[in-house]
Amino acid sequence: MKKITSLLLFVFIIFSLNAKEYTVKSPSGKIQIKVSVNETINYSVSLNGNKIIAPSTISLKISDGIIWGKKAKVKKAKTISVSEDIIPVVQRKYSKIENDYNQLTLSFKGYLLQFRAYDEGAAYRWVSEKKGKYNVVSEQATFVFPTDHKIWFPEEESMFTHQEREYLNEKLSAITANRFGSTGMLIDCGNNIKTYISESDLMDYPGMYLKGSTENKYALVGKYPGVVLETKQLNDRRVKPTKYADYIAECNGPRNFPWRAMLISENDADLIQSELIYKLGPDQKIKNTDWIKPGKVAWDWWNANNIYGVDFEAGINNNTYKYYIDFASKYGLEYIILDEGWYVLEDIMKEEKDIDIQELVDYGKSKNVDIILWVVWKAVDDKLTESLDQFKKWGVKGIKMDFMQRDDQWMVNFYEKIAAECAKRELLVDFHGAYKPSGLNRAYPNVISFEGVKGLENAKWSDMPDPEHNVTIPFIRMVAGPMDFTPGAMINATKKNFRIVFTEPMSPGTRCHQLGMYVVYESPLQMLADNPSNYYREPECMEFLSAVPSVWDDTQVLAAKVSDYVAIARRSGNTWYIGAMTDWNPRTLELNLDFLDSGNYTMQVWKDGINADKHAADFAQEKLQVNSESKINVKMAPGGGWVAIIKKI
Repeated sequence: MKKITSLLLFVFIIFSLNAKEYTVKSPSGKIQIKVSVNETINYSVSLNGNKIIAPSTISLKISDGIIWGKKAKVKKAKTISVSEDIIPVVQRKYSKIENDYNQLTLSFKGYLLQFRAYDEGAAYRWVSEKKGKYNVVSEQATFVFPTDHKIWFPEEESMFTHQEREYLNEKLSAITANRFGSTGMLIDCGNNIKTYISESDLMDYPGMYLKGSTENKYALVGKYPGVVLETKQLNDRRVKPTKYADYIAECNGPRNFPWRAMLISENDADLIQSELIYKLGPDQKIKNTDWIKPGKVAWDWWNANNIYGVDFEAGINNNTYKYYIDFASKYGLEYIILDEGWYVLEDIMKEEKDIDIQELVDYGKSKNVDIILWVVWKAVDDKLTESLDQFKKWGVKGIKMDFMQRDDQWMVNFYEKIAAECAKRELLVDFHGAYKPSGLNRAYPNVISFEGVKGLENAKWSDMPDPEHNVTIPFIRMVAGPMDFTPGAMINATKKNFRIVFTEPMSPGTRCHQLGMYVVYESPLQMLADNPSNYYREPECMEFLSAVPSVWDDTQVLAAKVSDYVAIARRSGNTWYIGAMTDWNPRTLELNLDFLDSGNYTMQVWKDGINADKHAADFAQEKLQVNSESKINVKMAPGGGWVAIIKKI
């Protein structure tokens, strides 16, 4: 249900055109955007009267020499109010998303400029009315802050990147014009207020990075990859741009450009509870979605197929994958993934000698477990129709596409092409080696998850991700959308005892830190990354992992501080789940259960064991009776965690 109304502000704006200043407020009035149109166009954003974004200049340069936003004259200004409910095909944190905003549209000769004010933030975008072919030479996106705030900066060395970064704690003034990072970024504005900057409705346009400014040391400005003119294929998966055009996008006719989004939170919990990026995404483009099924996945690559206690040789072969299918079937997991090794890397149409996909699909169906196939993007693109048709014929349910590591205009369009072609064949898509979610999953809900995060796979070759990183990403990367971190390690280590073992990897932090990720981290296609043989040895943990859903009807953040700790309650049906995680500091949180309805509940708990600070795999269980007036103490070891399942009696 959508309700759109023109506001009384419309009359005021038309009457006041000569003032060249325009204001739009969020529905409650807490967020205000001011726009000044003169020699340049500047906008500013305030929260409850306090300046968050100082006047910031924006423009768009077109190949005909015209700069949108320079010496611009407003032809018309109009504000509308929108109140609607979005029912996502694939839930993430809510079964229903409230989408309420006020929008100001300024009309110029040949283009529009739109600003949206939400109670949770602000956004703007350019809209072209231009006909025929033209190029976007450059875009000036500026975010000026009033003082030298702290920033969590995901620094990049190149725009040929998987966008799997650590978040450096810096001051804005330290981000010089020769340093840049991928979005989103989080800025600490003081007084618990934070601003998250990213983009949405990224379609047929390059992704936005942010760098320092030469004009203002407290500003961040947009940086974009140019249109790729030449590439060099380095191996089966890496196709590196070697020559860029001196423009960033090729366009044909009227179109929308991406939203530049600013989520403004009054407390850290707001960052996790926001769906701003999804709400700004493009409308759904596929009709039939009944076949799209989220779920949990037994994954082979992280554990190197290192199963044991069997009477056959473990490895990339059908016997091993049948073992994974049997494991998934026993614990109600919807999928298994066949990662790298199932096909001959030089030709995606050739299965390796010990693999028979059709046999595995048929075996999986007999066990109520479906198959997802890992693929290199270039291998699929070389034989797009042939390969996807074969996956459909086999009865495969989705692909995990890897190693794109670009977000220039061509690659952004490739993402949409894959989403559309897979939707035609009723195939899910999990993008790995990928940029962050930017609205594509709203347009194509079969795009069910994204990587673009320094996840657990890195523990095979480094001491990251560590617990501090793990309690940072829910407030930054996860704000953009689904985050395929691939949790679930059953070999766990203290900070002192962690070591790198590629074929039998471990995780920094406790066992319950890993369990907590299944409630804290949002991915409708949620992995169980460890070895099924290890999981079989942990029936108490599998009791939780077999029960925890991968999508949610409601989300309540109970305690949150960026880079320190997080505790989240999520509801699926009538059952609540709580997950908590801490950094390397031991911590006790007092959590209120006032989100529960009236009545009595049983709460089953998995918590760090008394010796988890020495042996990170140590955990304990307990059962409690609770109600909406209960307060519980959650005690976590260094790098620890805590989970619970709450059911009504």
